[in-house]
Amino acid sequence: MSQNRYKAKQIFLLIFLVPLLTGCWDSREIEQRSTILAIGIDKAGPGAEEREAEVSHRKGDISIPEEHMIEITVQIAIPGRIPLGPQVGAGEKKPVLVVSVVGHTIEDAIYNLQQEIADEIFLGHLRLIVLSEEVAKEGVKRFNDYLRRNPEIRRTASIVVSKEKASKYMEVSPELERVPSLYLAEMVDSLVDLGKFPESFIGKFWSTFSSKGQDGYLPYFQIKEKKTIQINGLAYFQGDKMVGKTRPQEIGSFMAGIGAEKGGYPIFTDIPGNKEIALVQAVKRKTKIKASLKNGKPHILVKVRYEGKVSEKESPNVKIKKEEDIRALERGFSNTSQKSLSDLIAKTQKAKSDIFGFGEYFRGKFPEYWKQNVKTEEDWRNIYENLSYDVEVDTYIRHSGMKDK
Repeated sequence: MSQNRYKAKQIFLLIFLVPLLTGCWDSREIEQRSTILAIGIDKAGPGAEEREAEVSHRKGDISIPEEHMIEITVQIAIPGRIPLGPQVGAGEKKPVLVVSVVGHTIEDAIYNLQQEIADEIFLGHLRLIVLSEEVAKEGVKRFNDYLRRNPEIRRTASIVVSKEKASKYMEVSPELERVPSLYLAEMVDSLVDLGKFPESFIGKFWSTFSSKGQDGYLPYFQIKEKKTIQINGLAYFQGDKMVGKTRPQEIGSFMAGIGAEKGGYPIFTDIPGNKEIALVQAVKRKTKIKASLKNGKPHILVKVRYEGKVSEKESPNVKIKKEEDIRALERGFSNTSQKSLSDLIAKTQKAKSDIFGFGEYFRGKFPEYWKQNVKTEEDWRNIYENLSYDVEVDTYIRHSGMKDK
């Protein structure tokens, strides 16, 4: 009897487990998907309604006017053509297909795009979203809903602002990489690793955007000579709208202001007793930010300690040997860094854009003050505009170079 029960259990387990061995029931081959690698978002030009496909609605049936329509340009990976290295020869087939469509929202434009693409659109490998400066200044809130709701879009995708039309970045051809979107995404990641830019993936931007005491920031791109792409500064926002940009060197000052540890930006500094200059590079930095109330009003103290090195001198004949020479270089670097950070804080105050997140320090340390005086995000921006602050910078040069020894 027990033997029959044992056989019955085996048969039951066999019947139960067999369906699990059949693989993914909803699997789809990669060749049957249209994999989008990058999306560029621009403001649609005149005649956009004539280009619009009547997919999600009939023309004229919705209240969004034509001037608010957008144009999205996408890079779609062509199966079998994505290279594993740089381009090695001319005349090779393009690895991506570039397509542009218009719509009232991103979802609407995606539906219109699907009408032109045979295979199902897939966003699971989206690496880059480029917003034109024109679009960023009008506001990005209208795009967040779709991007955050779509489960295929990874929060680690890069998002940047472009000086030119975003569509140009979908067709630019950098020689180091045949796929522009992959080149741009890797460029952002590499600059973060080198200490030349803070983390700016889309999940980070959304987190900052939702903060009550900090405004968002994104890399600001510019095309050089039609092939080279440069991070030409940092775009900063007030709420969901871009209100300004920094100079490239000010990125380093911003990173000091938010406490990014890894350095990366050099500063020209006068060599004492000579009409020569040296390039002193920041290697590491340590930042302490202290929020306080002075006479009942918010005050911020930013203390930055740099560890640096002498990277280059204008004249190889000038020696840096004396201890007082090193100390003078340290003071020069500190003074320049202090002024740059102070000027950047003042610049963002004029724009009411607290990209440093000073508001979060007050919200955490003085919750009662925040409850009584800061009812809305706009209230904090008004306070930030007139926020008093002190910046203190100290520098220690560890290496002056083998040439000076």
